Amino acid sequence: MTSRPSDARLIAGLIGILFLGALGRPVAAHHSFAMYDTTTTKTLTGKLIRFVPGPNHAQLIFELLGGDGKPVLGGDGKPVVWGVETGPAFSLARQGVTVKSFPVGTILTVTLNPLRDGRNFGALRGDGMLIGCGTAWPDGGCDGRTGTVFVKPVADSTGESAAREP
Repeated sequence: MTSRPSDARLIAGLIGILFLGALGRPVAAHHSFAMYDTTTTKTLTGKLIRFVPGPNHAQLIFELLGGDGKPVLGGDGKPVVWGVETGPAFSLARQGVTVKSFPVGTILTVTLNPLRDGRNFGALRGDGMLIGCGTAWPDGGCDGRTGTVFVKPVADSTGESAAREP
């Protein structure tokens, strides 16, 4: 049995509609966390210089601060800059972390898994935490006693916190 030309056109039209429909959908690709060293955690304190909200991940970019609240300078004499990737901005907002609650200049402490390649960037993962301490350096540094804990570390199977205190 041979197909009629109208059947071929109908099939081609349906394929075209399906193809165009697929092109119109947003891409939901997601990257792997293999680039982060999940066996290592770093707890860092800094001053926020940029908050980048995003649908899949938000980023907090900050200048590293020492225990005295002063910027840590690199070999070039400029402040050392770090960044942390978090979950989606809407998830952070449910925990109170928004562009308004974390304006530029906010002192923060974060526990992250750093990049494997040594660049100053990491991911806030299950063992991470995020603390905001306002825009002035608190006496004793920025930690759970002097700031607001927005993201708490996930407890391990023993009930102990997997994140180190600052």
